[in-house]
Amino acid sequence: MNKISDRLYFRQLLSGRDFAVSDQLANQMVNFVYLIGDTKTRECVIIDPAYAVSDLLQIVEQDQMNLVGVLATHYHPDHVGGSMMGMNIEGVAALLEVKQVPIHVNKNESAWVTRTTGVSEKDLATHESGDKLTVGEIDITFVHTPGHTPGSQCFLVEQRLVAGDTLFLEGCGRTDLPGSDPGEMYFSLQKLAQLPHDTLVCPGHQYSALPSSDLGDVVASNNVFKPQTQQQWLEWFGR
Repeated sequence: MNKISDRLYFRQLLSGRDFAVSDQLANQMVNFVYLIGDTKTRECVIIDPAYAVSDLLQIVEQDQMNLVGVLATHYHPDHVGGSMMGMNIEGVAALLEVKQVPIHVNKNESAWVTRTTGVSEKDLATHESGDKLTVGEIDITFVHTPGHTPGSQCFLVEQRLVAGDTLFLEGCGRTDLPGSDPGEMYFSLQKLAQLPHDTLVCPGHQYSALPSSDLGDVVASNNVFKPQTQQQWLEWFGR
């Protein structure tokens, strides 16, 4: 892959530690939020803002960056806001009240996002797999990875893969939730396994000791890559 640009702005923020510190649910869910941008143009996007939007916007401001968009890996409330476990999680709807920016979603996820968050379809920019978003001079490639949800997507930026809930360093996203498809998850994982193995996997939650790891190490150690066929994968993980 290409050498990492010295213009790349990339921050991995952990809920309950870097923002939403006093939020019990944020501490429990250990979500990662990502900031990606261009240090020269000072433009950036937020991936999966939830829990404490004001904290996240303050970090953007402190870094002297200008927010130009939101990227959503999928529709679940701990990633974009909404009702979860009897609690209301702040997310993209609250962010739009402060800053009007497009919310970039996969086209198969748009109805789920509007239903979960209450935002309008006009607030969404829908994408297909392979689309690119350029922030300053930093390219972000959208990779459709259905399975956890119909429109789950990952984001490739230089040598990093922001994997959402499709792939964790240990395990993968659940496939027993509304919109999940365990058969599709197998093919999405296989697609990611074909990326260069020096790609840094940056997951949607810290469900492992490390916050990120090279894809080669993840493929070698993560049991979700052990099955050789979709049928075998479904027998082991299709629940």
